[in-house]
Amino acid sequence: MSSSYTTLIDANELARHLGEPRWCLIDCRHDLANPAFGREAYERGHLPGAWFLNLDEDLSGPLTGTNGRHPLPDPDRLAHRLGACGIDRDTQVVAYDDAGGMYAARLWWLMRWMGHQAVAVLDGGFQAWCAAAKVLTTELPRATPTRYLPALQGNAVNAAFVEQHLSSADMVLIDARSPDRFRGENENLDPVAGHIPGAINRFFKDNLGPDGRFKQASVLREEFGNLLRGRDPRKVVHQCGSGVTACHNLLAMESAGLSGARLYPGSWSEWCADPARPVATGAQ
Repeated sequence: MSSSYTTLIDANELARHLGEPRWCLIDCRHDLANPAFGREAYERGHLPGAWFLNLDEDLSGPLTGTNGRHPLPDPDRLAHRLGACGIDRDTQVVAYDDAGGMYAARLWWLMRWMGHQAVAVLDGGFQAWCAAAKVLTTELPRATPTRYLPALQGNAVNAAFVEQHLSSADMVLIDARSPDRFRGENENLDPVAGHIPGAINRFFKDNLGPDGRFKQASVLREEFGNLLRGRDPRKVVHQCGSGVTACHNLLAMESAGLSGARLYPGSWSEWCADPARPVATGAQ
């Protein structure tokens, strides 16, 4: 592929490429409180040519009770699903949702985990597409199934890594949850309230402007730079409640030119499943 989109793409730019060969759109709409929402929304109307992938069924693996609420999917199973959508190593993938990129960023990160660079999130998502008066359809896409060959990257860490580096200068842990959940207040998703000791809070929604689009790269670079305080972006480990919104922070850093951060997929929901692991509350 001569040129590719690797972080964000706006609605007008996407429209210029709609229908091109070797381009594939993925609808990632989801609602944590209503798992059926995404598919129902997709069936009511989606971007032309878009396939639907479900966060729980396609972009996550089976739950064990100790591996978090959205563990990573089996890479071969995900590869098979991508291949069924006609995606191969040379396909430009564009993911979108209607939640500011909250769920689309998960697919963006998963594809990078699989070694795929030509993947971008539609900036402003479904709303930006509709606001630009772009067409929607209820027609289901067609594709020639192909074989997707993953090449797994080392951009994820496990709970043992986090535990071993809790007080180490070699890890900067950034938590993407809302400030109240980070502090241990108003916890409504996980059985234990609080955060991993030493984590810094960066609410993922702070990556967006009032229009629901990502802030300018220069602004994101300054804001994350204030968090890092000169530390190497490659030492950053992102987490959240279940490894979904943390990908939003990863995407924001990448779009700001701060590359090399990693994801702790299990995140707080895995961490707090083991009562032996330490828990912190409050702003620090």
